[in-house]
Amino acid sequence: MKSTNSGKVSGAGRQLLLGLVFGGIFGFLLQKGGVGKYHILIGQLLLRDFTVAKVMGTAIVVGMLGVFVMHWMGVVKLHIKATRIGANTIGGLIFGAGFALSAYCPGTNMTALGQGNLDALFVVAGMLAGSYLYAEVSGLTKGSIEKWGNRGELTLPDLLSIPRKPFVAMFAVAIVAGLVALAKLTIR
Repeated sequence: MKSTNSGKVSGAGRQLLLGLVFGGIFGFLLQKGGVGKYHILIGQLLLRDFTVAKVMGTAIVVGMLGVFVMHWMGVVKLHIKATRIGANTIGGLIFGAGFALSAYCPGTNMTALGQGNLDALFVVAGMLAGSYLYAEVSGLTKGSIEKWGNRGELTLPDLLSIPRKPFVAMFAVAIVAGLVALAKLTIR
């Protein structure tokens, strides 16, 4: 991290530090929520244990409200990535296949690795190989796959023609209602 003459951390260094701190907190909470345990992850994939959905739903609500409030206060700027239906669909299928084969997604995999699950090392190897492969072919995909269904910087409020404030409030309530319903759902 670069430091200025006054001893303050530079903007990029501050972002890295904040990312490390919040990433560590998020990983700790994932571990405490139990989503680094293989049987819980398999339970989610078999639709028998909804711990992962509850933890991630809670994270979505907290993150969405936090980003919305910080944006409203002018603390952060939104950098919306373009919606590319072709690339998102293919990426989602690859992600889903990896999740189904390993029972880990990137966040839960790092949590499992952090708590000592050695099988997570194989998933790390797969993620690194996949990242390398993507970097190698990304030049080719820019002119093809990444243009399929390019909708630009589209958000759900834009798609539904709802102003952002009411949308965030309604979406947060909908997710919380879904979490309450999941808490009551038991599958044997």
